[in-house]
Amino acid sequence: MDKLVVFNHTDLSRLLHIRASESKFGEHVKILPPLCNIYEHINTLDVDYILLGIPENIGILANLGNQNTTYTWEATLKTLLNIQKNEFTNPENVLVLGYLNFEKELKKIKSLDLTIDKQLVKARKIVSKIDKDVAHIIYTIKKAGKTPIVIGGGQNNAYGNIKGCALALNSPINIVNLNAFANFKPEEGRHSGNGFTYAYAEGFLKNYYVFGMQENFIPNSILKTINKLKQIHFSTYESIAIKQTTTFKKELKYALSMLEDLPIGMEIDCNAIENFNANTTTLDGFSLKRVRQFVNYFGKRDHVQYLHICDAETTEDNAEQTGLFITNLITDFMQAHTK
Repeated sequence: MDKLVVFNHTDLSRLLHIRASESKFGEHVKILPPLCNIYEHINTLDVDYILLGIPENIGILANLGNQNTTYTWEATLKTLLNIQKNEFTNPENVLVLGYLNFEKELKKIKSLDLTIDKQLVKARKIVSKIDKDVAHIIYTIKKAGKTPIVIGGGQNNAYGNIKGCALALNSPINIVNLNAFANFKPEEGRHSGNGFTYAYAEGFLKNYYVFGMQENFIPNSILKTINKLKQIHFSTYESIAIKQTTTFKKELKYALSMLEDLPIGMEIDCNAIENFNANTTTLDGFSLKRVRQFVNYFGKRDHVQYLHICDAETTEDNAEQTGLFITNLITDFMQAHTK
């Protein structure tokens, strides 16, 4: 837990904008008291959802990408804490836990020349260390019987989410991943492109469904690999939105049918969203409305274990838009999942 920076009342006061005659979400969320035993307090706290930030892009850099996802957590809180408290949002059911601090690791990776093989290997070893911290905190949350909502980072963090859940549940889990890419690259050292590969190889991930892969960006070697594996399934964005050989609703139902036998984790990669990230290679993608419908559909399932929203490139120019959209996904998920 040494990487965890606990969200406190000072943080809340900085981000919360109180208005007369209004009741804000942030006025009602739970926050851990100072110097408490974190696990014991999480275990006894009367909440269902725990918000966790992962403000890092180390896994993306180690995959030779350049997206900056380090500010997504802060941008999300600025919006989320200031939405209205009402019968739809239920903030009393939420603990804002805090974020995992990887500033030292970020400084270290920025000092490396990733065009040099030996230094790229070092970067990928850093990602492996991050895996342990993510897996540990997710394990702790799941052991306490709560549902993690993880904001930020890249899809390298999916590995820690999966491993932490699987260890806490003493069972492999299934994953549905709304993503333009499979992220099933070879085991060549950890990075954002192979978290699912490692989780599958190590037995933490059983069935994996990639929802809306984009056909122009699937390497043939990966396509051959996933076509050989009975546990890996996918639909393409083109089949749904362009060629219309299937429908969004049909693919939702089919994906669920492939995953119903075990607990499910939900991953949302913002690269799959239309015009969401300025520097992504995929300008086309699902509309914001479709992504919200996706979260609502799977969020209704009792056996969904967590939601992870990642790969949102957040800048000063788009921070408000990013925060608003991710806030919508968080509240959509909680409304769908709360019985």
